[in-house]
Amino acid sequence: MKHLRNFGLMLGMSISLFTISCSRNNYPADPIKTLPNDVILKWNEVAYEGFGGVQYQHSLMASRINAMVHIAMHDALNGVYPRYTTYAFTGKDAGADPVAAAASAAHAVLLHELPGKKGFLDSAWQQSLAPLADGDAKQRGIKLGEDAAQAIIAMRADDGSAGDPMVPIAGTDLPGKYQVVPPFNFCFAPYWENIKLFGLQKKDQFRVAAPPALNSAAYATAFNEVKETGSRNSSTRTADQTAYAKFWYEFSEAGWNRVARTVAINKKLNLLETARLFALVDIALADAYTAGWDSKAHYNFWRPYTAIHFAAADGNDQTTADEQWLPCENTPPVQDYPSTHSALGNAAATVLARLLGDHTNFTMSSPTAFPAGSTRSFSSFSQAAKENADSRVRAGIHFRFACEAGLELGHNVGDWIVNNYCKPIN
Repeated sequence: MKHLRNFGLMLGMSISLFTISCSRNNYPADPIKTLPNDVILKWNEVAYEGFGGVQYQHSLMASRINAMVHIAMHDALNGVYPRYTTYAFTGKDAGADPVAAAASAAHAVLLHELPGKKGFLDSAWQQSLAPLADGDAKQRGIKLGEDAAQAIIAMRADDGSAGDPMVPIAGTDLPGKYQVVPPFNFCFAPYWENIKLFGLQKKDQFRVAAPPALNSAAYATAFNEVKETGSRNSSTRTADQTAYAKFWYEFSEAGWNRVARTVAINKKLNLLETARLFALVDIALADAYTAGWDSKAHYNFWRPYTAIHFAAADGNDQTTADEQWLPCENTPPVQDYPSTHSALGNAAATVLARLLGDHTNFTMSSPTAFPAGSTRSFSSFSQAAKENADSRVRAGIHFRFACEAGLELGHNVGDWIVNNYCKPIN
């Protein structure tokens, strides 16, 4: 009987130890599984409104700040529940309130980057903190979040992002070389190719191959496609192509953060899963811009508007000039090749597919959709990324080969980021 009693005690101890082990290894007993992701989604939207909402113009800076915000939230939460490798901050406090930590991390980053929006940001912060019980956990969460924010702020100090993005450039008559395109008279933030990277090893790590030669059949095919289907009064562009040209016209980092919000809700991701998803998506978006700017500057390739107006000088007898030609949508003030809109879309899509599976259904809206309020539905992230890229041809602002190169660049960036950052702790 004594041996049986001892066995019973040992069995009870084993069960208790197993329960503790389950809790520590992310089994259902783990409290992180039950925490909702609202605070991540809220501060993603707070950042968007802080930039200026649908009116904001500095897309490159927005991508940089988004990455900082979501890195800070991810690192702060991993300081409470260590599940993934952190990026900038290694502090730990298991007694900190996770919602206070995440909200305070986002608030501190945004307040540093957008000091003119202090009233708006402070109000959003107080709204996040208000439901939490006052006490030690809340205060520890605030401190942990602010410490995580300071870590990424310090890491990004003097990262090359400062400066007036509207940079005048000298004109050129050389066929194939970039010239400013109306209605703009500047090149946007050419210095961005040298900004400090978030995840890539170097800016030309995935530099795309050269575009087709001006006198090639491949160039003529792409030229005639965008000339015909991308013109403002095209008779061959379908109603649906016009619709998605407008739908995806908003800044790519804004649209793909909306995709991430949509699927995070649909998939019912928990707090830490959502924090990781957004950190990886926004790191990939930020670096896709920088890598894209590197390739753009390297090739300095002209936009369809310029190419079509000055086709007589391109040395290709399969192209014809049209000095009255206008694109369906205004051409952004930066070089054509590659399409960074396509690169960002596929960078985000690659991250999302790696984490959630490519064949994920979702429906979303866009502030540039026409008619206003209309939505589009997709059966996979790759489908959305390809339509996003194709939209630039239908809008008349990119050659097909620029979009294809952008898709390849984005895939490479997205894969690299997932393989090297915010990885599960074994």
